[in-house]
Amino acid sequence: MDNAQRGASNVIVHLGAGSFHRAHQAWYLHRLQQASAPSEPQWSLTVGNIRGDMNAVLDALAAQHGRYTLETVTPQGERAYETVGSIGRVLPWSPGLEALIEAGADPACKIVSFTVTEGGYYLDEHDRLDTANADLAADLRGGRTTIYGALAAILEARQSRNAGPVTLQSCDNLRSNGERFEAGMRSFLELSGRTALAEWFEANTSCPNSMVDRITPRPTPEVRERVKAATGVDDACPVMGEAFIQWVIEDRFCAGRPAWERVGAELVESVLPYEEAKIRILNASHSCIAWAGTLAGLTFIHEGTHDAQIRRFAYDYVTEDVIPCLTPSPLDLARYRDVVLDRFGNPYIQDTNQRVAADGFSKIPGFIAPTLSESFARGVEPNATAVLPALFFRFLDRWRQGALPYTYQDGVMDEAAARSMFDAPDPLAAFCASRLLWGGLADTPPLLAALRSALERVDGWLASGR
Repeated sequence: MDNAQRGASNVIVHLGAGSFHRAHQAWYLHRLQQASAPSEPQWSLTVGNIRGDMNAVLDALAAQHGRYTLETVTPQGERAYETVGSIGRVLPWSPGLEALIEAGADPACKIVSFTVTEGGYYLDEHDRLDTANADLAADLRGGRTTIYGALAAILEARQSRNAGPVTLQSCDNLRSNGERFEAGMRSFLELSGRTALAEWFEANTSCPNSMVDRITPRPTPEVRERVKAATGVDDACPVMGEAFIQWVIEDRFCAGRPAWERVGAELVESVLPYEEAKIRILNASHSCIAWAGTLAGLTFIHEGTHDAQIRRFAYDYVTEDVIPCLTPSPLDLARYRDVVLDRFGNPYIQDTNQRVAADGFSKIPGFIAPTLSESFARGVEPNATAVLPALFFRFLDRWRQGALPYTYQDGVMDEAAARSMFDAPDPLAAFCASRLLWGGLADTPPLLAALRSALERVDGWLASGR
């Protein structure tokens, strides 16, 4: 499944060859390759997956020698097509991850990056590993099914081969993703008894924070049809996304990096204000619209965004609670809010509520709880923010009744515990008592009071038939 590295002397090994990576990080490197002279340092991507659930995509990508078509579309419906050629190698998946380990242990590999979703870090609010998780527990015994187990195997191979320092780069929607991953990796190595590797990890890696942004729905058969009609190429693994793209990266690399700033990425000293705006304004609002849209019987994100009341839920949440929490900021937060809602309203993206509604048990603590907590600390009632978890509560109630129009996916939800909430005498109180959802806010009177009031508003909206 390997093809030539096209003369690249520096390699990025990426774990998670899904649509988002190919519409985002791979696109940036492709553009940089196009802009670079042959005499400049050359970089290439090697991609693979930790799990075998996307082998069909890997096979298709390998058959096309790592090349694929990216379709982008503006809110006005203007579509553009580009062949992305930054992937030099596509690695076959195997349970032992032998190909990934070999690639990651090559001295030419200077960066190992990854997109494993928020739930793939297995961290609580204190950045402690969820060692009760079966996959993580198995990896602590030598397995390779999580980012920690896979990277431990790669780093052990690098250490034994004296392959040199390597940057470990998180590209997920996780606040302080580099720092939190680093804490999780450090703990994983300690808990698994890898003392020598833990010392090597401290001396030979860096874990920069980053903020990534491009709405990238799961590709549908229609994407392939449009690509063929527009380009004449029958691409078996195209991807599509909005025209908007952003990448803010903490400039902290220990083994060199591509000059991403030449093609629009922002290399900064601190990612914090950018990621807080993105996570709280974009990600949380996205979830709000997906949960509300599902409850209203809608299918796509743009439909909910153009529904006056659903849009008001998201708008008020940002305006009344998030902007005061994040002020002062280097960003114009009100303008950022409006741009985000315009992006969500793009009818040509066809992003589904099902995709965005997923993983609520990661999104409540990561995207929404911080604004509630900070508002309570300031003595402010976060009434607009409380609507979001109230929507998720009703969404979860529909799920346990089997009344959702699609299969709900959640990587960290304990299904039995979630169902038991609704068997309690006071289901909302049980929901508010969940430490998985709320951490230190769990079972506190202000949280329950805020959600009770918000749930009355949500139920009134649902009863009105909108």
